[in-house]
Amino acid sequence: MAVSTEVSLKTKQPGVIGETPAWRRVLVRVLIYALLIGFALFEFLPFLWSITTSFKSEQEINAGFVNGFHWIPQNFTLNNYLDIFNKVEFGRWFFNSLIVGVITTLFTLAFSSTSGYAFARIPFPGRDFIFWCIVATQMVPAIIYLVPIYILLKNLNLLDTLPGLIIPFMVTNFGIFLMRQFFTSVPVELEEAARVDGAGRFRTFAQVVLPLAKPALAALTIFTFMGRWNDFLLPLIIINSPDKYTLPLGMSTFRGLYKTDWGLLMSGSLLVMVPIVIMFVFFQRFFIEGVSYTGLKG
Repeated sequence: MAVSTEVSLKTKQPGVIGETPAWRRVLVRVLIYALLIGFALFEFLPFLWSITTSFKSEQEINAGFVNGFHWIPQNFTLNNYLDIFNKVEFGRWFFNSLIVGVITTLFTLAFSSTSGYAFARIPFPGRDFIFWCIVATQMVPAIIYLVPIYILLKNLNLLDTLPGLIIPFMVTNFGIFLMRQFFTSVPVELEEAARVDGAGRFRTFAQVVLPLAKPALAALTIFTFMGRWNDFLLPLIIINSPDKYTLPLGMSTFRGLYKTDWGLLMSGSLLVMVPIVIMFVFFQRFFIEGVSYTGLKG
């Protein structure tokens, strides 16, 4: 017993076989962080090129294709940001994208939250079957829906209109699935306590359950707004009038068959990112609350 105890004590001492030395753990951690930082910098290079190119003149950009690019603009200029509002209807395109994104997001939040709550809490015939049919539609590629959507909008006389970009996405299968999964994680006892106090189904949903769903609503808001803000294919198919272009569709006109206006394209790309960055900063704390909620739930 004494010999075995002595052997076990020796194996627990640092620096012996069977335990990783401290210097090796530090070295592995340094290498991992160096690799991650290097990968992050590599991913940031195209964004940095966009920023520097947006402040270059057209002559300097064209010369860069022949003589090599310079990261720092030799002749710093703001003409690209001024021309994008003077030469094209960028403000109109921005407004169209904002209208489509905001209205679609509001309807998606309303319909997805109520539908998700119904699938999570209200028993009705065929509830589970209908829900799994909705989930199954997520496996179908989105491009397959384009022809039915086009025919539907044509029959409703909504081609070449902004409502034609809004109505098909007012409710989504992903939104219903996300909200339903979140509502199933909310304790039923909270709703039962509200009913004991005399609250009805709708009041319980609006005043008790919905405030708890802020993390899920924030995630759905960002996913929906980004999807509509960056959508290019549907506007390309149903929009013909330049004054009804959205930003992705309008910016595609900067690139032609024989010439690309890189200055306008890069400056426009940076301006397009502004609403997304603002939205992420605003909703970031709700994501943190969602992570905290998930951790406390276990």
